[in-house]
Amino acid sequence: MAKDILEEIVAWKRIEVAQQKELVPPTMLYNNVEELISKGDYTQISMRDSLAKSDSGIIAEFKRKSPSKGWIKEEGDPKIIPASYDKNGASAISILTDEKYFGGKMSFINTARPLVKCPILRKDFIIDEYQLFQAKAIGANAVLLIAADLTQKECSMLAKTAHELGLETLLEIHTEQELDYVGECIDMVGVNNRNLGSFHTDVKNSYHLASLLPKEYLLVSESGISNPQTVKELREIGFRGFLIGETFMKTADPGNALKEFIKEVTA
Repeated sequence: MAKDILEEIVAWKRIEVAQQKELVPPTMLYNNVEELISKGDYTQISMRDSLAKSDSGIIAEFKRKSPSKGWIKEEGDPKIIPASYDKNGASAISILTDEKYFGGKMSFINTARPLVKCPILRKDFIIDEYQLFQAKAIGANAVLLIAADLTQKECSMLAKTAHELGLETLLEIHTEQELDYVGECIDMVGVNNRNLGSFHTDVKNSYHLASLLPKEYLLVSESGISNPQTVKELREIGFRGFLIGETFMKTADPGNALKEFIKEVTA
């Protein structure tokens, strides 16, 4: 594994997006999305509202692979697991669309969208507005913006474009320095407990940054959460969303694992 895996992923993402633009030119994608929006084909489902109203706030993640652990569930079916998450109480569903490092595909959101009622987050390394139009085209309701792989200006511009397309934004931060990225057009602020360079995970990062985060934003804790008690404690200090993937995906029945987890959180 590269010393800084995030750097490696972003370098590849630039190549990948350039290849995608050759297959589907930006003008074609943008026109298609604008046509879909003008027809009113998209029912807006707010991820922020869903998390705010939920007693558990679990964002269940469909994640088949990770750079640090390899395949988690190579046979994971986008027709089955997201629908099972929805049925078993997920407040939102995160679907990885990065193929090389996380075993995801954009088509997974296409597949899941008609099968679930809750909001879907496109989880990827968004570095270009082209990817926002893709997210809208495949039926995502929200997108992840990662402070560590964007400049403040890039992040601000992407967030603005996302809102223009009717997409909500989850800004992911990991350090105090990245608090400056929180601003206009950001709907939710996520604290990643996993260092994207080293992949070391420590939930204490959420506790540390909680007191520094602006209270008007809906707060999400991401990665390394495997215990319902941790969710209860984080809810007490203001978090309302909890992104959990591997804890569910490594079980035989991710949907049932989610159901049992929520039972303990809300007990």
